[in-house]
Amino acid sequence: MDRVDVAVIGAGVVGLSVAASVAREGRSLLVMERHESFGQESSSRNSEVIHASIYYPPDSLKGRLCREGNERMYRLCSDHGIPHANTGKLVVAWTEEQAAGLPDLLATARANGARGVRLVEREEIRRLEPRVEALAALHCPTSGVVDSHALMKHFETVARSKGAAFAYGVEAKAIERRDGGFVVRVAEASGEPYEFWTRLLVNCAGLESGRVAALCGIDQDEALYRIHYRKGMYFRAHRKLALYPRMLVYPFPPDRSTVGIHTVPDLAGGMRLGPYDVWSPTIEYGVDASLLDHFVKACRPWLPFLEPEDLQPDMAGIQAKRYGPGEPVRDFVIREESDRGLPGLINLIGIESPGLTASPAIGPYVARMIDEVC
Repeated sequence: MDRVDVAVIGAGVVGLSVAASVAREGRSLLVMERHESFGQESSSRNSEVIHASIYYPPDSLKGRLCREGNERMYRLCSDHGIPHANTGKLVVAWTEEQAAGLPDLLATARANGARGVRLVEREEIRRLEPRVEALAALHCPTSGVVDSHALMKHFETVARSKGAAFAYGVEAKAIERRDGGFVVRVAEASGEPYEFWTRLLVNCAGLESGRVAALCGIDQDEALYRIHYRKGMYFRAHRKLALYPRMLVYPFPPDRSTVGIHTVPDLAGGMRLGPYDVWSPTIEYGVDASLLDHFVKACRPWLPFLEPEDLQPDMAGIQAKRYGPGEPVRDFVIREESDRGLPGLINLIGIESPGLTASPAIGPYVARMIDEVC
């Protein structure tokens, strides 16, 4: 039976960052991914936003790793030529009630250490973005966008340069605790069974992370590891592109489970609006064209030039949530499972937004955990 020191299940942006941080000379590492290439699910179907850490509780992993990831992201992109843009962001309020809620959002941002976030009034909003209508806004100067594919390719290249091996088209089917490590049984794309032993196992399986934890013997409901699918749909602007803001523009958050439909400028000069979020029982990526009027109604208060003819259905993505409809919002889980009788298992569960932003910080975070275990 083949043996490795560390196995990482999942080659999304988080699994790739972990691999790049954990791989080193003298440590054998295998990354396995059920798809034929990296980043085929949540990591490539999102807004590609670099968040500033303004929404998350200050004592949460989301808040801490988003802020650290924001700083690491810009250094990483600058040092390695990864396409990105520091656009800045406005979180706009167009009613008095929303404007009254901005100071609380500002307090959260400051508690998280988000740099430079401040309140701006109508006059300054017009100077920053003349075609955006709002009473007040939060200005977040460290927000931006990144080429997620280029970021993932960088992480994969770094991991390979340090000796990591990659197995694509391979899905974990069973996991057994044995001989001080784990035996992982997999099915290859050909259907051929295969198994290997690993000293340490890191679950970065994203949408399937709850299922992988269950393969290891963890009760998903007791541990609050069950994943619920939250589908986000986008429409693309195909005309009047010159009118759209250069900055990211977000609405005042409709509720704690979503940041609302916002502008999504891309690095090629295009513009999307989204996501509109719905709970989904399955992984499917269709976009409901009948939502056009909802998109226009949601965005027209602060994009008054928007017309239904400007938009067409674009794409959808799915986030891995640790909570379902009506349940409280839950934090990331990044946890070594010794106290559950599974030493050497590290689970990363519910790494939803701001997972892309946090990814450059999550890799080193997990690497420190592994160094402690080893």
